[in-house]
Amino acid sequence: MKPRRALVFLWLLALPLAADNHRETWRIDYFYTGGLETSVYSLDEVVVEPLPWPDSKKGDVGTLGFGVFRFEVQDTTGKVLYTRGFSPIYWEWESTSEAQKRNRTFEESLRFPAPPGKANVVVKKRQSGDEFKEVWRLELDPSDMYINRAIPPIQELITLEDNGDPREKLDIVMLGDGYTIQEMDKFRADATRMMEALFAEEPFKRRREDFNIWGICPPSPESGVSRPSTGVHINSPIGSSYDIFGSERYLLTYENKTMREVASYAPNDFVLILANTTTYGGGGIYNQQGTVAVDNAWAEYVFVHEFGHSFAALADEYYTSPVAYSAPGKVEEPWEANATALLDPENLKWKSFVEEGMPLPTPWPKAKYETHSRKIQERRKDIRAKNLPESEMSALFEEQMAFETKLFTEAPYYGKVGAFQGGNYDAQAFYRPEIDCIMFSRNDVPFCKVCTAVIEEVIDLYTGK
Repeated sequence: MKPRRALVFLWLLALPLAADNHRETWRIDYFYTGGLETSVYSLDEVVVEPLPWPDSKKGDVGTLGFGVFRFEVQDTTGKVLYTRGFSPIYWEWESTSEAQKRNRTFEESLRFPAPPGKANVVVKKRQSGDEFKEVWRLELDPSDMYINRAIPPIQELITLEDNGDPREKLDIVMLGDGYTIQEMDKFRADATRMMEALFAEEPFKRRREDFNIWGICPPSPESGVSRPSTGVHINSPIGSSYDIFGSERYLLTYENKTMREVASYAPNDFVLILANTTTYGGGGIYNQQGTVAVDNAWAEYVFVHEFGHSFAALADEYYTSPVAYSAPGKVEEPWEANATALLDPENLKWKSFVEEGMPLPTPWPKAKYETHSRKIQERRKDIRAKNLPESEMSALFEEQMAFETKLFTEAPYYGKVGAFQGGNYDAQAFYRPEIDCIMFSRNDVPFCKVCTAVIEEVIDLYTGK
């Protein structure tokens, strides 16, 4: 390691656990098998990560109400010591057609500060609204000889943005995947570019000093990541792959344990994967992972959009692009902060942002948008079917952006918060806060006011403000 990186790593590794707020970082690695009337949790192991817990105690008990699941670390009296919400990959797979035909097993992890004594970890699944039901319980005993305290393979840590003590900051680690040893400088340049794209957007821009950004890039035997639909299979270090759930643009890793081991050499609240590839794609799972294909012309947008999912549990506000998920059988109010079924307009979840007299639902040029979008989707499908150059896809997106920008900016309620029909993958059932937003389109627009407020809440939670 270079001297500066070595000093940073050694300083982090040597932080005294007995000092104020310095606690061990524990991780439960487990398997979840589900599908055809099957639901089984299986412990892999309890792991002590090499670096101390990166946060202060101020935010230990706070879920913000987000996530399909939440877990609690409870002492033997039932008192909650730590809790977080999350949405595992399994939850998304559960809504695909494949889940109706077979069982599958997914790797998952729970990370938390070490409990002071014997404790229970309780996983709960959202039933409806804010109701959660316990689905798994695991007893923890700090004296258990099977708790894995082995040091995983050491990773080189790169400092991208250092604004102070991790316990007072929100820490993000960017993991490079598919970079060869000769491409390490490219990774640093890519990571810096993605970081600057994030900090160019509000509220991240004005809250920049609340973040530390780290980078880790284990070298890959070959450049790029897997794309099964084109016959490309690469054994990249983090295991990133396109075609998740059959969606050609969906990019994630199923290799959760490997990802966590690599990330454990940086203080981290959130993990982002930079895939060294060109084809448009990315993904974001709340409190799990965010991904982006860094060499695509739209990489900066995708990076920020997917971070909205993994960081703040924001719903996708678009609804005309094809997705792998099946429509819900019953329309209920979504738990995500930026989507609503508008079942009770008088108590709209973001009503504090709505000006008096705003019509709900709020009119917008929906029919014109959908007609144009359907044509774009057909052309997009044709580009992929013919395996045309990625520049063809980028040019199509540019054309789409020009049309939508003109259409939306000329609409009477552009820039206003209301309830605009169409969102959360459904043209009729759900509504979004504004006509346009980073979570809705690739257009050159910011996060809407509702999404911005949610992001601020998450930053406050992790920085103790």
